[in-house]
Amino acid sequence: MIKMILAISGKPGLYKLVSRGNKMLIVESLDAARKRQPAYAADKIVSLGDISIYTDDDKEVSLASVLQSVKDNYDGKVVDLNAKKASSADITAFFEKVLPNYDRDRVRVSDMRKLLSWYNILVESGEDDFSEETEDEAEEAKPEA
Repeated sequence: MIKMILAISGKPGLYKLVSRGNKMLIVESLDAARKRQPAYAADKIVSLGDISIYTDDDKEVSLASVLQSVKDNYDGKVVDLNAKKASSADITAFFEKVLPNYDRDRVRVSDMRKLLSWYNILVESGEDDFSEETEDEAEEAKPEA
């Protein structure tokens, strides 16, 4: 579930929400170390479920939909394009394959690189369920008291 995956400003990689503490979140890195650490209110924390990408028709596509498109185009495997070393033309060609109607004025190459990097991190860590859980599904998943 993509809402439980977090990006923390100033810290590399992605993190999975483990627990909530007093004025902080307990997060676990999605790399091989799986290190747990606190994330405080002063850190800029964003859930991947809250991120959208601009399109040409003045609408926004959720990041989960774009990640699912990448998964479908690459059969759920890691993309062999290096997000840091690839040329801007290669990154743009990759993104046009995944989301052809993205807004070329507002979506930067750096955003595309970050999406590619995040996708590879998620697939390598086994977090490849890019579905967005609706409120009804969340209510059904809660155990009865």
